[in-house]
Amino acid sequence: MAQALALFSLITFGLAEPGQAPAAMAMAGRIDMTLLAQMANVSTFTGFMLAAATAWGFFRHWWVLAKFLISTAQLYIGIFVLSPTLRAGEASPAMAVGAALMASAIAFQAWLSVAKPWGRTPLYKKGPTAPAWVFAATTLIPLADLVIGYTLGFPLPALSALFLVGYVASRSMSGGKTLISWSREQAV
Repeated sequence: MAQALALFSLITFGLAEPGQAPAAMAMAGRIDMTLLAQMANVSTFTGFMLAAATAWGFFRHWWVLAKFLISTAQLYIGIFVLSPTLRAGEASPAMAVGAALMASAIAFQAWLSVAKPWGRTPLYKKGPTAPAWVFAATTLIPLADLVIGYTLGFPLPALSALFLVGYVASRSMSGGKTLISWSREQAV
């Protein structure tokens, strides 16, 4: 949220001080590409993995579903609308509003995580929790993606995407069982 607020501050500064707008927009663009885009990918991946790897699931509780939808919308709006506009380098009131809305949506998601409103969806069915190695991988894989992204000079959450899709697919094909429960059954 602090990064989105920094973008908002720089954009509004550029609007208030037209002579400083090129510098403010250059700083906002740098924050967007070096911090915000990378951390948005990490945050979205870890949120999706927690939904996939815990009993909370993606569609079992309304608050998780809301966070899933908001995260997806924020990621794509950031990638396809706000980042290209920042790269163009011209401050506009719409950009300031967009950055403020992004920060507000992040704050709302934090509230959702604490309050957990609205109860369960009609799709509720408690699932198993993943083994510890999945949570370790959920921490380590984004770090590898960050190293790759900073080396290449642009965000590339390839390992995160592959792991998420692979984990969800393997869990789906195993009938919702975690990989550790499958190995225990085989050992008996």
